[in-house]
Amino acid sequence: MEIITVNSDNLETEHICCAITEKKGENLVATKKAWLKERFEEGLVFKKADVRGKVFIEYIPAEKAWAPIAADGYMFINCLWVSGQYKGQGIGGQLLNECIKDAKEQGKKGIAVISSKKKMPFLSDPKFLKYKGFEVCDTASPYFDLLCLRLDQEATLPKFKACAKEGKIKRGQGVHLYYSHQCPFTEKYTYLLKQAAEKQGISFILKQFKTAEEAQESPAAFTTYSLFINGEFVTNEILTEDKFLKLLSEKIG
Repeated sequence: MEIITVNSDNLETEHICCAITEKKGENLVATKKAWLKERFEEGLVFKKADVRGKVFIEYIPAEKAWAPIAADGYMFINCLWVSGQYKGQGIGGQLLNECIKDAKEQGKKGIAVISSKKKMPFLSDPKFLKYKGFEVCDTASPYFDLLCLRLDQEATLPKFKACAKEGKIKRGQGVHLYYSHQCPFTEKYTYLLKQAAEKQGISFILKQFKTAEEAQESPAAFTTYSLFINGEFVTNEILTEDKFLKLLSEKIG
């Protein structure tokens, strides 16, 4: 299967394979494409299979990663996604090999990626990554694992920064939601949840990460979307309004 590199020249015409389907009339992917265009200048690479499906890998030098990690000299995978009918065909390995090849050519110490103790939404599959030689090099509460594939066996292993280790914030009661435009759908769903919380009389504070430097100081490991309730990290899953209200009922009452 042909692998396409998406860059500034073809970004506007290529399908970028996002996980949530847009409704008719929405143009949410434009937000993601604008985010990508800025990141290309920082060394981000976006590669996809030549299909209209969720089959892609996105990676960047770790120094520019939107993640609270210390991983100088590594490549960082933002997202590796193969879904639906394309699973089980070796395409995930093919995409990963593209990243490994680039990392070696650039003299990187290795490749880092944030995953989880078991497969979870919006996080790369830990079972697949470990099968490909990745190892757990650090953990962050409540379920995040930082995995790495060492290319230099003597290199210092990547670590989560202290700010993200505990998954807690000291900002009082209510809901805090941290997000970025790395996913095109966060903007839509964050504001839907804000409206739902305010109807319940619950404080809801949004924080959008607009730079890598801001994201690198995040209180949670996953900066695309991190929901806190009463100071405790709850989930990185982009929630619908119904799921959010159910969660509020369980956590706040």
